[in-house]
Amino acid sequence: MSSEFIEECLDTESVAHTYQLDDYESGIARWCSGCGDYAILTALQRILRDNQIDPESVVCVSGIGCSSRFPHYLNTYGFHGIHGRALPISTGISLARPDLKVLTVMGDGDCCSIGSAHWLHTIRYNANITVLMFDNEIYALTKNQVSPTTREGAKTNTTPRGAYLKQLNPLSLMMGITNISFLAQTATWLPTHMNDTLIKAWNHNGLSFVRILQYCPVFTPNVYGKAGKGFPVRFLENVNSGIPVTKAISKYGPSIKHDHTDIHQAQEVSVIESPAPLGLIYHNPEVPTYEEIRHSRAPKIDRDEYLKRLGKLLDKFAIQ
Repeated sequence: MSSEFIEECLDTESVAHTYQLDDYESGIARWCSGCGDYAILTALQRILRDNQIDPESVVCVSGIGCSSRFPHYLNTYGFHGIHGRALPISTGISLARPDLKVLTVMGDGDCCSIGSAHWLHTIRYNANITVLMFDNEIYALTKNQVSPTTREGAKTNTTPRGAYLKQLNPLSLMMGITNISFLAQTATWLPTHMNDTLIKAWNHNGLSFVRILQYCPVFTPNVYGKAGKGFPVRFLENVNSGIPVTKAISKYGPSIKHDHTDIHQAQEVSVIESPAPLGLIYHNPEVPTYEEIRHSRAPKIDRDEYLKRLGKLLDKFAIQ
Protein backbone atom coordinates (compact mmCIF):
# COMPACT_ATOMS: atom_id res chain seq x y z
CA MET A 1 0.00 0.00 0.00
CA SER A 2 1.14 3.55 -0.71
CA SER A 3 1.73 5.97 2.14
CA GLU A 4 -0.90 8.28 0.64
CA PHE A 5 -3.52 5.52 0.79
CA ILE A 6 -2.68 4.73 4.43
CA GLU A 7 -2.85 8.41 5.39
CA GLU A 8 -6.22 8.73 3.66
CA CYS A 9 -7.58 5.73 5.58
CA LEU A 10 -6.31 7.15 8.87
CA ASP A 11 -7.76 10.57 8.18
CA THR A 12 -10.74 10.20 10.53
CA GLU A 13 -11.73 13.82 10.12
CA SER A 14 -12.43 13.43 6.39
CA VAL A 15 -14.27 10.14 7.00
CA ALA A 16 -16.46 11.76 9.66
CA HIS A 17 -17.52 14.46 7.21
CA THR A 18 -18.42 12.15 4.33
CA TYR A 19 -22.21 12.05 4.13
CA GLN A 20 -24.05 9.05 2.74
CA LEU A 21 -27.54 8.90 1.27
CA ASP A 22 -29.06 7.63 4.51
CA ASP A 23 -27.74 10.72 6.34
CA TYR A 24 -30.52 12.64 4.61
CA GLU A 25 -33.25 10.10 5.28
CA SER A 26 -35.67 10.57 8.16
CA GLY A 27 -38.21 7.87 8.88
CA ILE A 28 -40.13 5.87 6.29
CA ALA A 29 -41.80 7.96 3.59
CA ARG A 30 -45.51 7.18 3.42
CA TRP A 31 -47.19 8.18 0.20
CA CYS A 32 -49.48 6.16 -2.04
CA SER A 33 -47.82 3.51 -4.15
CA GLY A 34 -46.73 5.03 -7.44
CA CYS A 35 -46.69 8.63 -6.16
CA GLY A 36 -44.06 10.85 -7.78
CA ASP A 37 -43.19 12.36 -4.39
CA TYR A 38 -40.88 9.40 -3.80
CA ALA A 39 -38.84 10.25 -6.92
CA ILE A 40 -38.55 13.92 -5.94
CA LEU A 41 -37.45 13.04 -2.41
CA THR A 42 -34.77 10.67 -3.71
CA ALA A 43 -33.53 13.24 -6.23
CA LEU A 44 -33.13 15.87 -3.51
CA GLN A 45 -31.34 13.47 -1.18
CA ARG A 46 -28.90 12.61 -3.95
CA ILE A 47 -28.22 16.29 -4.63
CA LEU A 48 -27.43 16.82 -0.95
CA ARG A 49 -25.17 13.77 -0.88
CA ASP A 50 -23.37 14.58 -4.14
CA ASN A 51 -22.63 18.09 -2.90
CA GLN A 52 -21.79 16.84 0.62
CA ILE A 53 -24.22 19.34 2.13
CA ASP A 54 -24.31 19.41 5.92
CA PRO A 55 -27.91 18.47 6.87
CA GLU A 56 -27.85 21.20 9.52
CA SER A 57 -27.27 23.84 6.85
CA VAL A 58 -30.62 23.16 5.13
CA VAL A 59 -34.19 24.05 6.12
CA CYS A 60 -37.13 22.35 4.39
CA VAL A 61 -40.40 24.31 4.63
CA SER A 62 -43.84 23.12 3.55
CA GLY A 63 -47.49 24.01 3.79
CA ILE A 64 -50.34 21.48 3.76
CA GLY A 65 -50.83 18.64 1.31
CA CYS A 66 -49.29 15.33 0.29
CA SER A 67 -46.07 17.07 -0.75
CA SER A 68 -45.90 18.89 2.56
CA ARG A 69 -44.78 15.77 4.41
CA PHE A 70 -41.30 16.42 3.04
CA PRO A 71 -39.87 17.97 6.24
CA HIS A 72 -40.68 14.71 8.04
CA TYR A 73 -38.80 12.56 5.52
CA LEU A 74 -35.80 14.78 4.79
CA ASN A 75 -33.19 14.71 7.57
CA THR A 76 -32.57 18.46 7.71
CA TYR A 77 -34.13 21.24 9.73
CA GLY A 78 -37.82 21.35 8.87
CA PHE A 79 -40.88 23.52 9.30
CA HIS A 80 -44.31 22.08 8.52
CA GLY A 81 -46.38 25.23 8.15
CA ILE A 82 -50.07 25.89 7.57
CA HIS A 83 -51.91 25.88 4.28
CA GLY A 84 -50.56 28.40 1.77
CA ARG A 85 -48.04 29.97 4.14
CA ALA A 86 -44.83 28.12 3.24
CA LEU A 87 -43.33 31.04 1.29
CA PRO A 88 -43.56 33.80 3.92
CA ILE A 89 -42.08 31.37 6.45
CA SER A 90 -39.27 30.59 4.01
CA THR A 91 -38.63 34.28 3.35
CA GLY A 92 -38.36 34.97 7.06
CA ILE A 93 -35.90 32.14 7.56
CA SER A 94 -33.79 33.27 4.62
CA LEU A 95 -33.66 36.84 5.92
CA ALA A 96 -32.81 35.84 9.49
CA ARG A 97 -30.35 33.09 8.55
CA PRO A 98 -28.83 33.79 5.10
CA ASP A 99 -26.23 31.13 5.87
CA LEU A 100 -28.89 28.41 5.59
CA LYS A 101 -30.19 26.91 2.34
CA VAL A 102 -33.98 27.13 2.25
CA LEU A 103 -36.02 24.55 0.32
CA THR A 104 -39.77 25.08 -0.05
CA VAL A 105 -42.19 22.40 -1.25
CA MET A 106 -45.85 23.01 -2.12
CA GLY A 107 -48.69 21.47 -4.03
CA ASP A 108 -50.65 23.20 -6.79
CA GLY A 109 -53.49 24.08 -4.43
CA ASP A 110 -51.17 25.12 -1.62
CA CYS A 111 -49.29 27.48 -3.94
CA CYS A 112 -51.78 28.70 -6.54
CA SER A 113 -54.92 28.98 -4.41
CA ILE A 114 -54.72 29.91 -0.74
CA GLY A 115 -51.04 30.82 -1.06
CA SER A 116 -51.37 32.82 -4.29
CA ALA A 117 -50.66 36.27 -2.80
CA HIS A 118 -47.52 35.02 -1.05
CA TRP A 119 -46.51 33.21 -4.23
CA LEU A 120 -46.59 36.35 -6.39
CA HIS A 121 -44.82 38.63 -3.96
CA THR A 122 -42.10 36.15 -3.00
CA ILE A 123 -41.17 35.90 -6.68
CA ARG A 124 -41.05 39.71 -6.83
CA TYR A 125 -38.78 39.79 -3.77
CA ASN A 126 -36.47 37.18 -5.36
CA ALA A 127 -35.68 35.70 -1.96
CA ASN A 128 -32.87 33.14 -2.00
CA ILE A 129 -35.12 30.06 -1.89
CA THR A 130 -35.45 26.89 -3.96
CA VAL A 131 -39.18 26.43 -4.54
CA LEU A 132 -40.73 23.21 -5.86
CA MET A 133 -44.40 23.06 -6.81
CA PHE A 134 -45.77 19.54 -7.24
CA ASP A 135 -48.66 19.79 -9.72
CA ASN A 136 -51.02 16.82 -9.93
CA GLU A 137 -53.96 19.09 -10.84
CA ILE A 138 -56.06 18.14 -7.81
CA TYR A 139 -56.39 18.49 -4.06
CA ALA A 140 -55.36 14.92 -3.33
CA LEU A 141 -54.82 14.88 0.44
CA THR A 142 -58.36 16.12 1.05
CA LYS A 143 -59.71 13.57 -1.40
CA ASN A 144 -60.34 14.92 -4.88
CA GLN A 145 -61.35 18.58 -4.82
CA VAL A 146 -60.83 20.94 -7.77
CA SER A 147 -57.65 23.06 -7.69
CA PRO A 148 -56.66 26.10 -9.79
CA THR A 149 -54.70 23.86 -12.18
CA THR A 150 -57.50 21.30 -12.61
CA ARG A 151 -58.49 20.99 -16.27
CA GLU A 152 -61.78 22.29 -17.55
CA GLY A 153 -64.44 19.59 -17.49
CA ALA A 154 -62.68 17.41 -14.89
CA LYS A 155 -65.16 15.83 -12.48
CA THR A 156 -64.18 16.14 -8.83
CA ASN A 157 -65.99 16.02 -5.50
CA THR A 158 -66.49 19.79 -5.68
CA THR A 159 -67.28 19.88 -9.42
CA PRO A 160 -69.37 16.73 -10.02
CA ARG A 161 -70.59 18.16 -13.36
CA GLY A 162 -67.06 19.04 -14.40
CA ALA A 163 -64.73 21.97 -13.66
CA TYR A 164 -66.21 25.17 -15.09
CA LEU A 165 -63.04 27.20 -15.65
CA LYS A 166 -60.00 26.74 -17.82
CA GLN A 167 -57.01 25.69 -15.73
CA LEU A 168 -54.55 28.29 -14.46
CA ASN A 169 -51.20 28.42 -16.25
CA PRO A 170 -48.62 29.07 -13.49
CA LEU A 171 -45.78 29.55 -15.98
CA SER A 172 -47.29 32.43 -17.94
CA LEU A 173 -48.38 34.11 -14.71
CA MET A 174 -44.89 33.95 -13.23
CA MET A 175 -43.22 35.28 -16.38
CA GLY A 176 -45.21 38.46 -15.95
CA ILE A 177 -43.90 39.18 -12.44
CA THR A 178 -41.16 41.73 -11.85
CA ASN A 179 -37.79 40.38 -10.68
CA ILE A 180 -38.38 36.76 -11.66
CA SER A 181 -34.96 35.16 -11.95
CA PHE A 182 -35.41 31.40 -12.49
CA LEU A 183 -38.27 29.31 -13.87
CA ALA A 184 -38.20 25.69 -15.03
CA GLN A 185 -40.59 22.82 -15.63
CA THR A 186 -40.00 19.10 -15.43
CA ALA A 187 -41.87 15.85 -14.73
CA THR A 188 -41.52 12.95 -12.29
CA TRP A 189 -41.68 10.31 -15.02
CA LEU A 190 -38.44 11.76 -16.45
CA PRO A 191 -36.06 11.20 -13.51
CA THR A 192 -32.87 12.23 -15.34
CA HIS A 193 -34.42 15.43 -16.64
CA MET A 194 -35.94 16.16 -13.22
CA ASN A 195 -32.61 15.57 -11.47
CA ASP A 196 -30.75 17.91 -13.86
CA THR A 197 -33.46 20.54 -13.40
CA LEU A 198 -33.31 20.37 -9.61
CA ILE A 199 -29.51 20.66 -9.64
CA LYS A 200 -29.77 23.81 -11.75
CA ALA A 201 -32.40 25.25 -9.42
CA TRP A 202 -30.39 24.34 -6.32
CA ASN A 203 -27.32 26.22 -7.57
CA HIS A 204 -29.21 29.41 -8.45
CA ASN A 205 -28.67 32.43 -6.21
CA GLY A 206 -32.16 33.84 -5.85
CA LEU A 207 -35.65 32.38 -6.05
CA SER A 208 -35.60 29.31 -8.28
CA PHE A 209 -39.09 28.03 -9.07
CA VAL A 210 -39.61 24.56 -10.53
CA ARG A 211 -43.02 23.28 -11.51
CA ILE A 212 -42.97 19.49 -11.38
CA LEU A 213 -45.70 17.70 -13.31
CA GLN A 214 -46.86 14.55 -11.58
CA TYR A 215 -49.98 12.45 -11.63
CA CYS A 216 -51.81 11.34 -8.51
CA PRO A 217 -52.04 7.52 -8.71
CA VAL A 218 -55.43 7.62 -6.95
CA PHE A 219 -57.34 10.64 -8.30
CA THR A 220 -55.54 11.76 -11.49
CA PRO A 221 -53.69 8.65 -12.73
CA ASN A 222 -54.16 9.51 -16.43
CA VAL A 223 -53.92 13.30 -16.33
CA TYR A 224 -50.52 13.17 -18.07
CA GLY A 225 -51.19 10.01 -20.03
CA LYS A 226 -50.11 6.63 -18.72
CA ALA A 227 -46.82 7.31 -16.90
CA GLY A 228 -46.24 10.25 -19.23
CA LYS A 229 -46.60 8.19 -22.40
CA GLY A 230 -48.73 9.93 -24.98
CA PHE A 231 -48.67 13.26 -23.13
CA PRO A 232 -47.51 15.98 -25.56
CA VAL A 233 -44.28 17.65 -24.41
CA ARG A 234 -41.56 19.69 -26.03
CA PHE A 235 -38.09 19.86 -24.53
CA LEU A 236 -36.27 23.18 -24.40
CA GLU A 237 -32.79 22.81 -25.83
CA ASN A 238 -31.01 25.77 -24.28
CA VAL A 239 -28.55 27.75 -26.37
CA ASN A 240 -26.06 28.05 -23.52
CA SER A 241 -25.85 26.04 -20.30
CA GLY A 242 -29.28 24.69 -19.47
CA ILE A 243 -31.07 21.39 -18.92
CA PRO A 244 -29.55 18.64 -21.12
CA VAL A 245 -31.84 16.90 -23.61
CA THR A 246 -30.50 13.36 -23.69
CA LYS A 247 -31.35 10.62 -26.18
CA ALA A 248 -33.12 8.70 -23.43
CA ILE A 249 -35.69 11.44 -22.82
CA SER A 250 -35.97 12.65 -26.42
CA LYS A 251 -38.24 9.69 -27.18
CA TYR A 252 -40.92 11.39 -25.08
CA GLY A 253 -41.10 14.35 -27.43
CA PRO A 254 -39.25 16.68 -29.80
CA SER A 255 -36.99 19.53 -28.71
CA ILE A 256 -36.74 23.17 -29.76
CA LYS A 257 -33.94 25.71 -29.49
CA HIS A 258 -34.58 28.15 -26.67
CA ASP A 259 -32.61 31.07 -25.22
CA HIS A 260 -33.43 30.98 -21.51
CA THR A 261 -31.68 34.32 -20.98
CA ASP A 262 -34.13 36.16 -23.26
CA ILE A 263 -37.18 37.18 -21.23
CA HIS A 264 -39.28 37.71 -24.36
CA GLN A 265 -38.60 34.18 -25.60
CA ALA A 266 -39.34 32.87 -22.11
CA GLN A 267 -42.68 34.69 -22.05
CA GLU A 268 -43.60 33.25 -25.44
CA VAL A 269 -42.75 29.72 -24.30
CA SER A 270 -44.58 30.10 -21.00
CA VAL A 271 -47.98 30.65 -22.64
CA ILE A 272 -47.74 27.38 -24.59
CA GLU A 273 -49.83 24.76 -22.83
CA SER A 274 -49.65 21.97 -25.38
CA PRO A 275 -47.20 20.55 -26.01
CA ALA A 276 -45.99 21.33 -22.49
CA PRO A 277 -42.53 22.95 -22.44
CA LEU A 278 -40.04 21.04 -20.28
CA GLY A 279 -36.71 22.50 -19.29
CA LEU A 280 -35.18 25.81 -18.25
CA ILE A 281 -37.60 28.53 -19.29
CA TYR A 282 -35.89 31.58 -17.84
CA HIS A 283 -32.69 32.30 -15.92
CA ASN A 284 -31.32 35.69 -14.93
CA PRO A 285 -28.68 35.42 -12.17
CA GLU A 286 -28.14 39.20 -12.22
CA VAL A 287 -31.36 39.97 -10.34
CA PRO A 288 -30.37 40.97 -6.78
CA THR A 289 -31.85 38.87 -4.00
CA TYR A 290 -34.09 40.32 -1.32
CA GLU A 291 -31.55 39.38 1.32
CA GLU A 292 -28.76 41.25 -0.49
CA ILE A 293 -30.88 44.39 -0.79
CA ARG A 294 -32.09 44.36 2.79
CA HIS A 295 -28.74 43.60 4.39
CA SER A 296 -26.89 46.13 2.23
CA ARG A 297 -29.21 48.90 3.39
CA ALA A 298 -29.24 47.95 7.05
CA PRO A 299 -27.09 50.28 9.18
CA LYS A 300 -23.77 48.84 10.33
CA ILE A 301 -23.84 48.27 14.09
CA ASP A 302 -20.83 49.36 16.10
CA ARG A 303 -20.40 46.59 18.67
CA ASP A 304 -18.91 48.76 21.42
CA GLU A 305 -21.59 51.42 20.97
CA TYR A 306 -24.27 48.72 20.92
CA LEU A 307 -23.08 47.24 24.23
CA LYS A 308 -22.86 50.70 25.76
CA ARG A 309 -26.44 51.53 24.79
CA LEU A 310 -27.66 48.12 25.94
CA GLY A 311 -25.97 48.57 29.33
CA LYS A 312 -27.53 52.00 29.71
CA LEU A 313 -30.96 50.57 28.93
CA LEU A 314 -30.57 47.70 31.42
CA ASP A 315 -29.40 50.13 34.14
CA LYS A 316 -32.88 51.61 34.14
CA PHE A 317 -34.22 48.33 35.53
CA ALA A 318 -31.39 47.64 37.97
CA ILE A 319 -32.07 47.90 41.70
CA GLN A 320 -29.90 50.67 43.19
